[in-house]
Amino acid sequence: MESSTSVALEPLLSFLTFSLSKLESGFYRIPGSAVVARYVKSSHQNDPGRTILELILVIFAIRTLLQSRTRADRSGKHFIKFSEKEIDELVDEWAPEPLVQPLSEWEQKDLNSVPIIAGPNGPKPKLLATGKIVTNLASFNFAGLAGNEKIKERALETLQKYGLGSCGPPGFYGTIDVHLDLERDIAEFLGTEASILYSQGFSTISSVIPAFCKRGDIIVADRSVNFAIQKGILISRSTVRWFDHNDLKSLEDTLISVEKERKKRKGPLTRRFIITEGIFERDGEMVDLPQLVELKLKYKYRLILDESISFGTMGRTGRGLTELYNVPASQIDMLVGSVAHGLCSAGGFCAGSAIVVDHQRINGTSFVFSASMPALLATSGSEAITYLRNNPSVLLNLQDNIRAVRAVLEKTEGITLLGHRASPIIHFCLRTQQQSLAVTQPTYDYEAEERILQDIVDDAIANGVLLTRAKHLHGQEMIESRPTIRIAATAALTRKEVEKAAGVVKASVTRILSKRR
Repeated sequence: MESSTSVALEPLLSFLTFSLSKLESGFYRIPGSAVVARYVKSSHQNDPGRTILELILVIFAIRTLLQSRTRADRSGKHFIKFSEKEIDELVDEWAPEPLVQPLSEWEQKDLNSVPIIAGPNGPKPKLLATGKIVTNLASFNFAGLAGNEKIKERALETLQKYGLGSCGPPGFYGTIDVHLDLERDIAEFLGTEASILYSQGFSTISSVIPAFCKRGDIIVADRSVNFAIQKGILISRSTVRWFDHNDLKSLEDTLISVEKERKKRKGPLTRRFIITEGIFERDGEMVDLPQLVELKLKYKYRLILDESISFGTMGRTGRGLTELYNVPASQIDMLVGSVAHGLCSAGGFCAGSAIVVDHQRINGTSFVFSASMPALLATSGSEAITYLRNNPSVLLNLQDNIRAVRAVLEKTEGITLLGHRASPIIHFCLRTQQQSLAVTQPTYDYEAEERILQDIVDDAIANGVLLTRAKHLHGQEMIESRPTIRIAATAALTRKEVEKAAGVVKASVTRILSKRR
């Protein structure tokens, strides 16, 4: 019986064998089929269950592609029918939800208090609302480059030659000779192999960090880094360890604990980065760069240093903390700076080795996907570097003005000055029992202090000095910063003008605080 059954099935089996042989030979004629076959064989050998799962997924994908794109009820028998009158009534009743929450009374007042400048910005701008000329201690014009006539002339020449916008990202057709000139000028100025330009200042550091730091890498960062750095760290999805603000002993303890954790779990060596600022935007503190570099080399970390405030303001010719502390720029793996702050132009840069820079040309998201900066701003940046090289005395004037402002405000009752004595940004907060700028559990009334500080700002503006509160995204940043007023020193004013302006600020503080007592 069995032999007769096998004889009967023999033609069928022969046909199936022949068909499979033909299918196999036809499949192997397809380009890339050998790779697919090799993958399926190894996958089945390692995990047969995975082969079944993948087969089910392929069948599901084919079914999805072949089925009807819509399951709508074409007959319309389940539709609700409305009359024209009912449709009109529903449309009249519909009110769209607001895209954002309405502003509170304080937020609206805060927005309305922002002064508008008529004409060009500079050390003595004119306010649109009153037509009054004020002394500007709010804008980042540290070296007094805003309004420089030589820079304006060169910018106009570039505008006439190239037009305004670049109309494309740098890697496509947005790069022209003036962009390459500025990259070369920055690299030569800082003493690095190369540099790369970004067209927006904020997105510079928030693109540099995720270009190098990936999931599984270790980042050790200062708790008080600015919001742009926070965003870059978040995008990177790396493992983050925080150390206390500008405390290098805390940094070393954190580096030791990271290594202990790795050895305990017998984990592999991963890429490791220290991220901090040269001069902190939040409070004007300055990092001890030689000690930072020493720790970086000792524990084998890469260093990403944001010199957005210190570039163009510190050192004999404005090269930043590397010049101030006589540390070779090659010791900083990624040196990030602001062309907008330091050179009064726009955008930012990252300087380092040629490998570091070339990597960003295909991995720096802001570089790849954003239009390059207008040519006239690149020319302005190059001219600003030339100006700093040829006029080192301007930075001596800046430091002289910083000392003059601090000398007046240190004698003012009711406030506390923050930051390093050489920092071009000077923060002050209201004096209380607790003087820490960043605390985990605030022991002060945030909104009440903001209102008092805004009253001081308004009073100073009314008396001819343009000030601003340090603005933060309340509730969105990693830590809550103490409300402060931020003064930006500038070399464009004489010492006498600076002392007079600081005296106005002192009088405004005294006047407002005396009303509150």
